[in-house]
Amino acid sequence: MIIFIICLLILVLAYKFYSPFVEKQAVIDPDVKTPAIRYEDGVDYVKVSPINAFLIQFLNIAGVGPIFGPILGAVYGPIALVWIILGNILGGAVHDYFSGVLSLKEDGKSLPEIAGHYFNKYFKVAMLLFTAMLLFFVGVVFIMSPAGLISNLDVFKGTFLSNNTFWVLVILAYYFLATLLPVDKIITKLYPIFGLLMVVMTLSIMVALFIWAPQLPEIKNVFSFLNHSEHVTHELLNRAPDAPPVWPLLFVTITCGAISGFHSTQSPIISRCLTSEKYARPVFFGAMLAEGVVAAVWSLAGIAAFPGGYPELKALLDQGGPGLVVNHISTSYLGSLGGIMAILSVAIFPITSGDTAFRSLRLTIVDAFGIGQSMKNRLLISIPVLAIAYFMTKIDFSLIWRYFAFSNMLLSTSVLWLATKYLFDKKTFHWIVSVPAILGTSMTLSYILTSDIGLNLPESASGPIGIVCGVICLSGLIITHKKRYS
Repeated sequence: MIIFIICLLILVLAYKFYSPFVEKQAVIDPDVKTPAIRYEDGVDYVKVSPINAFLIQFLNIAGVGPIFGPILGAVYGPIALVWIILGNILGGAVHDYFSGVLSLKEDGKSLPEIAGHYFNKYFKVAMLLFTAMLLFFVGVVFIMSPAGLISNLDVFKGTFLSNNTFWVLVILAYYFLATLLPVDKIITKLYPIFGLLMVVMTLSIMVALFIWAPQLPEIKNVFSFLNHSEHVTHELLNRAPDAPPVWPLLFVTITCGAISGFHSTQSPIISRCLTSEKYARPVFFGAMLAEGVVAAVWSLAGIAAFPGGYPELKALLDQGGPGLVVNHISTSYLGSLGGIMAILSVAIFPITSGDTAFRSLRLTIVDAFGIGQSMKNRLLISIPVLAIAYFMTKIDFSLIWRYFAFSNMLLSTSVLWLATKYLFDKKTFHWIVSVPAILGTSMTLSYILTSDIGLNLPESASGPIGIVCGVICLSGLIITHKKRYS
């Protein structure tokens, strides 16, 4: 378990030393009045304590992503853990922090409105499309995954509670209420409790790994891929030679826990509730690091629970998807009762992200078209969106997940470029976001070029094309910035 202890230590050190440096570049002003104070309306602009804000943000961004993603990514072996930790600190935490700061600085507005301010109307429209697409896919995924988890519980077999459609309708009914009601009626009251539940569940799996999983990979096996042949690497990473390629699939498979564009859609919800800009670092940066812990736990659990490696894990994934793997891991390490508690907890988390996804979608539409916050207008937006989402649940889950993963990476990359422009304007150290933006551009383009939902080109062509495009984007931004401010 030395590998897990090292991962935790790196995340703690990142908050202690790296996050203050990032905060310095953002030019935070703790004395300025935040949107929660200036525009308090009792619906979305509501003052919330920093501790509750952290727990709400943590639960909003976590959902099922840092559980299902790392489990799916476990087929790549221990290298998945390297991506989670490095991606979380250098990409995800910085991404989440600046999406929160930008919204705080711009009156709690949604991303498309911010993009229009810093770039132009074309980038605003693009961000609106990316954001709306991602939020909708997140909402649909987070209807299907918890419904599947709950309906497949052994205690419900043979009863009407094993009917997946029943749970889909129950979850949709809850989403309807959570989308319409003021933020302090459900979210600020229940989510801190659910956030603590996630902490307890994660700690339970973590303790179980310490006690019952001695076969976890050694640290030397994780980093050996840097200086070994491809054949040896497959063995040391506990992967089969026919396992899917690491680039770019690993980086799209594990998004939540490493870097996720969905998180930036949740930032405006909390930025409308913070009472000081100084809370942005513990709430946004800190919540992402906490999600990294969750992702690391489930990644290691996915590796440790299958001593046979890739073939054994792949077989169970083919049989019942990541939900069945969660069931297997939970009951194996925590027993029948503990397994049921863990599975119910895992089912709650996506529900608490799905409702805020649809709420964020409503806010995005409201901001984009200047629609008032009356109950009638909220109904006119929410009813058709949720009705379409219901019919989308009839589509194959794996297909929805692939589109969700791609749109997730696409939006996170766009936000990093937006943050790059912000730091250009502030004349501070932009490389903390521009370098991840280049890598994100490369990953996103590589995926869509090689994926079967994209152009299906050879893998050898996708990487170089993606990197070149990322460098071109940065060069264009630097040239444009210099012309504008020369």
